[in-house]
Amino acid sequence: MYLVITLGASALTLYGLMVMALYTFQRRILFVPDKRRPDPAEGAAAGMTRVEAETADGLVLEGWWHPPPYNRPTVLYFQGNGGNIGMRDTKARRFIEHGYGVLLAGYRGYGGNPGSPSETGFLADGRAWLDALDTLGVLTEKTLVYGESLGTGVAVALGAEREDLGAVVLEAPFTSIRDIAAARYPFIPVRWLILDPFDSLKRVPRVVVPLLILHGDQDTLIPIDHGERLFAAAAQPKRIERIAGGGHTDLYDHGALAAVDHFLAVHGLVEARG
Repeated sequence: MYLVITLGASALTLYGLMVMALYTFQRRILFVPDKRRPDPAEGAAAGMTRVEAETADGLVLEGWWHPPPYNRPTVLYFQGNGGNIGMRDTKARRFIEHGYGVLLAGYRGYGGNPGSPSETGFLADGRAWLDALDTLGVLTEKTLVYGESLGTGVAVALGAEREDLGAVVLEAPFTSIRDIAAARYPFIPVRWLILDPFDSLKRVPRVVVPLLILHGDQDTLIPIDHGERLFAAAAQPKRIERIAGGGHTDLYDHGALAAVDHFLAVHGLVEARG
């Protein structure tokens, strides 16, 4: 009996330590920045230059910028949780080659930028980059707010706040970090522990500008049912592109850019391609 009680107590102690560790280190799990400052001159997207944005809490962030051709939209790009903006240069090049302006928005704590990552901080960063585009002469109605993976949480939040954007595009989005964590750690009450919930499912009904969701049907990191649930909760106008054969990071190898072009043409932001 004593042995059973001892083993039970040990198991409870280990469980408690596991819960404490997940709570304590959750931001290290969620945010995985490459803190090195990337150089646009060494990237794949020729012609991009460094620009800055100042946040409401006083941080000066660095991003990469390529202006649009006359009257074409600009993609305000919010990356996922890993790396830095220099690792999105290939995708930026694809947008530039299709005639879009691009601003790769640097986050706090990433790519040599000051500050520490958090949901509140990322949303402040997003608002600062929208203001920066205004100073660069980009009309808000010509701004395509684009989120990739974790960046979709930023894009949805901005879309819920601003009714004057051109469109919002979500690549491999999630409903909330609580849902992701609960599926990954079903044996721990993680919903009560999350500091940065990024609750896109709650926010997405307030997005009234055209909304496009891109999700691969082979995505094992964020399954497509997250995109489906967001689509069901969103207001019109909206569209979901279920990318056949697409995983989490390879949607642009499976026709995602053509889907973006078509969506923007339907909503009058670009001319239809022949």
